[in-house]
Amino acid sequence: MLTTAQRQAFHTLGYLVLPQLATSAMCEEVILFAQEQLAAQAQPIEYEADTRYPGAPASRDAEGGQTARRLLQAYARSSLLADWAVNDQLTSVLLDLLGQGAMMSQAHHNCIMTKQPQYSTATGWHRDSRYWHFQRPELISAWLALRQETVENGCLLVIPGSHTSEIDAEQLDAAQFLRTDLPQNQALLAQAIAVPLAQGDVLLFHSNLFHAAGRNQTTETKLSMVFTYRDADNIPKPGSRSAALPEIALSK
Repeated sequence: MLTTAQRQAFHTLGYLVLPQLATSAMCEEVILFAQEQLAAQAQPIEYEADTRYPGAPASRDAEGGQTARRLLQAYARSSLLADWAVNDQLTSVLLDLLGQGAMMSQAHHNCIMTKQPQYSTATGWHRDSRYWHFQRPELISAWLALRQETVENGCLLVIPGSHTSEIDAEQLDAAQFLRTDLPQNQALLAQAIAVPLAQGDVLLFHSNLFHAAGRNQTTETKLSMVFTYRDADNIPKPGSRSAALPEIALSK
């Protein structure tokens, strides 16, 4: 269970770090599994070229185009990953924030992020809710650092409290990223901070929180495992991508 201060911090800031929620041994086991999956090109995989982010390879056939970005459908890949997604300690925290009846979405995140050296791209300022289709943009993602995450290897950057900010359509570009060239966005961007994580730390963040990440400028792949959860009545809209896969119930 969270403390009152932790609960208040999440609701106020839109994110919360839970130190050492996973052991180093468990993280290393997931890393080994991910490396095996990458070596085998075990689909489904999202590649850097697929992101179409600025600076990404133009196609999978271009140099660096088949650099893996995400091992998708993590929950279905292994009981090791599935068990983590609904483990008792994480479930207790999520039920504290979301209430009984909370569900894990298999349609969003549900992946191992594999930000690799050389061809990794930066991720612009965005809200995950920009492309999710639920009754309300109020989900929680749990980001597990499988290795240390720093500014140098592309740790998450967040704008504290931005999950409650009112944003006009003209402040966003065509892909729903926050425009950095507009004076009216500068006050918001000036509040951005990095969220470095140690191996085993979990970052919880609200689906409406603006966040971004830089390139991996080191020589070692940064690996993170991410799952997303909703409360009982925040159901996916029928016929949308968010409703495309069965959800997983959380229970204590």
